[in-house]
Amino acid sequence: MMLAGCDFSSSPGPRKPIVLALGELQGAQVVLHGLQRFGTLQAWGEWLRQPGDWVGGFDLPFGLPRELVAALGWPLAWEDCMQHYRALTRAQIRAAFAAFCAARPVGAKFAHRATDGPAGSSPSMKWVNPPVAYMLHAGVPLLLDAGVHLPGLHGGDPRRVALEAYPGLLARELVGRRSYKSDDRQRRTPERLAARADILDGLEHGATRLGLALVAAQPLRETLLHDASGDSLDAVLCMVQAGWALQRQQQGDARYGLPADLDPLEGWIVTAQ
Repeated sequence: MMLAGCDFSSSPGPRKPIVLALGELQGAQVVLHGLQRFGTLQAWGEWLRQPGDWVGGFDLPFGLPRELVAALGWPLAWEDCMQHYRALTRAQIRAAFAAFCAARPVGAKFAHRATDGPAGSSPSMKWVNPPVAYMLHAGVPLLLDAGVHLPGLHGGDPRRVALEAYPGLLARELVGRRSYKSDDRQRRTPERLAARADILDGLEHGATRLGLALVAAQPLRETLLHDASGDSLDAVLCMVQAGWALQRQQQGDARYGLPADLDPLEGWIVTAQ
């Protein structure tokens, strides 16, 4: 069973591709075999549709807050909601979400999923900084079209299992709130390089609560360290989260470590407690 970790972009291109880390679980080790980059959503979707045996962690939200969906009058069943959502344009999404926020008090503009607190993640309805609402809009339809299995949300091919992951959750265990990446070349500082080095060191020593140690050949390690965007490292952080989920499945948990009471509309970020 292969492991995959995906740093996703809703508008991929040569400067900001989708990055996929591929490896495998060997006992308490996650072994990185390589990195792939996709410059278009179509190319990434083609990879998803290929037959295979993998468990993957994907850095994009798989669901919207129930409070938001109910307030907008959208379908409350996950697949129906996602099919409705994919049919909207980004402008329509932004208008609907902005109107929702405008009617709410300062300090509580956004609705949150239950997983946001434990994971420390941005609300999946945010359309800027980061535009995770557009990531959901671009990514989840391709997961659906590929027929992959989304535990807790949607049945699909059990040989291709996709889980929502969040690299920041694991990175914060190792370096706290220190910044380790930037898409702005002017902000690619020695301090961020040092933070990436500390994350790598922590992963290699199995220093997170997941108890898994990363193994990466030196050329791959250099890529993770010197990719100042952090995209390669984020893909690996997602792959380690997928490794933890695969461990849970191997121990008899058909939900891959997701909570038994997760909201089947909102979904859950794997390893969030």
